[in-house]
Amino acid sequence: MASRGRRGTQAREDEQRCEERGEQQVPAPQGPTVLPPPPPVDYGVFMQSLVQAMQTQAQTQAALQAQLLRLQLQFPRSMAMVVRPS
Repeated sequence: MASRGRRGTQAREDEQRCEERGEQQVPAPQGPTVLPPPPPVDYGVFMQSLVQAMQTQAQTQAALQAQLLRLQLQFPRSMAMVVRPS
């Protein structure tokens, strides 16, 4: 209980010191916070990365299709059994 009283007294003393020095408390901003704009985009780098990603995707798709074709040629009967179970 005694500590609570000291804290209140200390807070009042701090307020008085601020008033004596002419300091004012800045009011809390009202409304939504406005964020700074994002950094500028280097579209050349962006397009280069996009093209590289598309090329990688095309290569992966071609490799998977080739692998599927090899498996179909290697195991024609077993593939038919998997596709059409009896």
